[in-house]
Amino acid sequence: MGDPQGTGPGVVGIQGPKHPLASPDDEELAKIVEQLKVSIKIVGCGGGGSNTINRCMEEGVYGAEMIAANTDAKHLLTIKAHRKVLLGKRITRGLGAGALPQVGEEAAREAEEDLVNSLGRVDIAFVTAGMGGGTGTGSAPIVADIAKRQKSLVISVVTLPFSSEGRVRMENALFGLEKIRRNSDTTIVIPNDKLLQLVPRLPLDQAFKVADGILMEALKGLTEIITKPGLVNLDYADIKTIMAGGGVAMIGIGESEASGQNKVEQAVKEAIESPLIEADISEAKGALVRV
Repeated sequence: MGDPQGTGPGVVGIQGPKHPLASPDDEELAKIVEQLKVSIKIVGCGGGGSNTINRCMEEGVYGAEMIAANTDAKHLLTIKAHRKVLLGKRITRGLGAGALPQVGEEAAREAEEDLVNSLGRVDIAFVTAGMGGGTGTGSAPIVADIAKRQKSLVISVVTLPFSSEGRVRMENALFGLEKIRRNSDTTIVIPNDKLLQLVPRLPLDQAFKVADGILMEALKGLTEIITKPGLVNLDYADIKTIMAGGGVAMIGIGESEASGQNKVEQAVKEAIESPLIEADISEAKGALVRV
């Protein structure tokens, strides 16, 4: 039999449905999936935290909105972010906190309404800052508290200063760390001094860039472990189980030049033995591993 539609001699052309595998329930399922999507925001506080936001924007962090908050208007203008909050317009007039944590705290309290509006109701709020300075040390605990009151899961990722930055800066950092720890579900601490074991003989300005890169990788990894599908998918409930009330946490980074299965095992082993991890992890309540 000839084929009037031109499919060839002896062949009858039959036009099937455009999407033969589609289910009539898919539209409803798609709506439910959209409603279940986890909302994530990352707030960088102070100069160091804002620099991390800038780095995250340049690298691309899938599924998170970036917010930079600082008392220094000139620095804030140079930062790439989805939202920017100038802290303490009246107190600091956009000139910074002068390395005084109490000024950073007052500036954040003055800008509380702006911070609440920028954060909104979000499932997970990451708060990042370099502890030891004025704005980051003073404002980050306030931002974490605001997010906590908004019923978010609050994960803070902070650095401690290099010893070479001086005793006062370290004392300020430890004081700020204790405050942000009380306002967060989990606080991930990256001691900058430990970075020197990873990259010895680096000048201080280069070491700061390494610290900034590790902060960015930590935030990117934690975010995309939820927002990007993998071989083993983790959802918001999984993260909440591990992170809610998790206290202080640490992060390890490992890499391997081996091949095959050994490559993964060696990288994980290096991460577990990373000098950034100061505690005995055999006592840990939980762990997240991203390969």
